[in-house]
Amino acid sequence: MSRTTAAEAVPAREQWTGQIGFILAALGSAVGLGNIWRFPGVAYENGGGAFLIPYLVALLTAGIPILFLDYAIGHRFRGSAPLAFRRIAGKLGEGVGWFQVMICVFIAIYYTAVLAWASSYFVFSWDLRWGDDPAGFFTGDYLQVAAAPITFDFVPSVLIPLVIMWIVALVVLGAGVVKGVQRANVVFIPLLVIGFLILVIRALFLPGAIDGLTAFFTPDFAALADPSVWIAAYSQIFFSLSVAFGIMVTYASYRRRRVNLTAPGLVVAFGNSSFELLAGIGVFSTLGFFAHQQGIGVGELEGLTGVALSFMTFPAIVSQMPGGEWFGALFFGALVLAGLTSLISILEVVIAAVRDKFGLTRAQVVYGLGGVLAVVSILLFATTSGLTALDTIDNWANNIGIVASAIAVSIVILWVRRAGPELAGHLSVLSTFKVGRIWLALVSVVAPVVLVYMLVSKIVELLTDGYSGYPTAYLGIAGWGSVLLMIVGAVVLTATRWRHDPELFEPWPATATLTTKGARR
Repeated sequence: MSRTTAAEAVPAREQWTGQIGFILAALGSAVGLGNIWRFPGVAYENGGGAFLIPYLVALLTAGIPILFLDYAIGHRFRGSAPLAFRRIAGKLGEGVGWFQVMICVFIAIYYTAVLAWASSYFVFSWDLRWGDDPAGFFTGDYLQVAAAPITFDFVPSVLIPLVIMWIVALVVLGAGVVKGVQRANVVFIPLLVIGFLILVIRALFLPGAIDGLTAFFTPDFAALADPSVWIAAYSQIFFSLSVAFGIMVTYASYRRRRVNLTAPGLVVAFGNSSFELLAGIGVFSTLGFFAHQQGIGVGELEGLTGVALSFMTFPAIVSQMPGGEWFGALFFGALVLAGLTSLISILEVVIAAVRDKFGLTRAQVVYGLGGVLAVVSILLFATTSGLTALDTIDNWANNIGIVASAIAVSIVILWVRRAGPELAGHLSVLSTFKVGRIWLALVSVVAPVVLVYMLVSKIVELLTDGYSGYPTAYLGIAGWGSVLLMIVGAVVLTATRWRHDPELFEPWPATATLTTKGARR
């Protein structure tokens, strides 16, 4: 791309006020719905207590190394994903950055719908409105799920909270990085931790809680011989830490020049995993109570992960608990807080990228583009076919989009651009925890090999078996069509002219002065 005639550099970035603000914001992004409704079930189905072994291996060999990679790129090249990747690897890199932005666009428009459901159920908890048939209430009375995969019949009970969630998210983002994003996380993350701790402590004293914990932690070491268990561990770590789709690149770009990068990264990584373990204890203590009430084993229960766990199984449990109204309010309140902080980070990726590219103000992007995304979200997910669309797009965005993005980053940044030593030097010069050859091997060889295996196996599975019994034509439109739109959007946005010249930039510390001691280890 030729330089703009204005020959103006991209304006200086907003900055977090300090280390704590960044850590809480990064934790707010990492700790999301998946920590609560995905990890416990995945662990239970993949070896129970034995799953913690591949989980820890995945954290150390892929999660933390890729998290450091995102930090290094964002902090050294001071930009959103497209800007930072453009500065490190030209147009090809910018294309990867815009692909990550497009992933965030698709995730944001459906993620908000789940927040709408959780906020509704927070209200429903006080009168146990789902009655004796929580599953029927969720798909019938509440979502009014239609048999047709595509409808345009709006559901008022979803529409209203969906609009409210969009307003809350956009108001927070409109206030800026410090007064909005940081301040929200400083308030929401402590509230989330305190509320969830209360929930877990209450769950531990329920009849049958020990049975649930026994089921959760009992190790099945034979499962470790199954490659799918290891892939499940890498998948959980990868999706949970918010890596490879622009969030940590963007957040790191708001850090001050002279700042420790790796030590806070370790805090975020282990803090996120600690919350997942806490969620597993709370969820399975509660499931143990539910099984005890029905006189069956925990393994005989259905709906142990995802939407079914949160909006079908948990309401049924709450209805049988003494003081269930409070327990339900705590659970769904935790879902709202965890989801809202993650949604804010996802939208910030989009906002930062558009601001960098087109030189717009934060208010213009937040309320202009954000308003458009809100309308699209309402049209797709406030309808009787919203659950089907959400389930499909979520599967393709995460299992195809994000994994492909991570592979592309490794190829473009580490193999083609060969920027690994420079990024390792940047991390080591500024941080107390140094990185070197082992880190380079993990991010450029080990992680990509695992990710390629994950991507290929998932593509083969989707092409062979389809998904959730949905019509093939629908999956082609909503699933593969979503990925195609991400690619097309990335290509078009890469070809668009920059308002300010992204090349007018000098990374600090200067490349020539970076120590290579870390990279030589």
